[in-house]
Amino acid sequence: MTEKAIHTGGCQCGAVRFRVGGDLSEASICHCRMCQKAFGNFFAPLVDARHEDLTWTRGEPSYFASSDVVDRGFCSTCGTPLVFAYRDYPLIGLAIGAFDDPGAIPVTKQHWVNHQVAGSTGLFDLPADGEDAPDFADLIAEIDASNHQHPDHDTQTWPAAGQDAER
Repeated sequence: MTEKAIHTGGCQCGAVRFRVGGDLSEASICHCRMCQKAFGNFFAPLVDARHEDLTWTRGEPSYFASSDVVDRGFCSTCGTPLVFAYRDYPLIGLAIGAFDDPGAIPVTKQHWVNHQVAGSTGLFDLPADGEDAPDFADLIAEIDASNHQHPDHDTQTWPAAGQDAER
């Protein structure tokens, strides 16, 4: 018997956690205006999973009906976008950035490129300034020392030790 792939993730604060016990399918970025607004970004990076493979292991997302056919799920505590779900469809789109290891999910397709925000096509060609920029070393150290984000793994309790649930 073949072992199923296991993928875990959750929101920024840890109030909502999930587990996908099976293979993920298409990973894409969507440039439609609804996705831009739902993610507050140029596009929404999503990966599909089968509903029966998805388990909410802590809490559940709240939903907003962004149209008559789509619901969008998010954490009602911290606001992290988590879900894009067509109603009555066997797959559910999960936010790639919400996975504990988002780098393990290669994006292979783009949708609605005719809605791509002008000027966003060359984002990854811009000059890079790493986190270790000397001008910001003190600020970055302060942010790291006071991090209230849930760790990228499951915890027995929420909030995790040393983490505030809300500010």
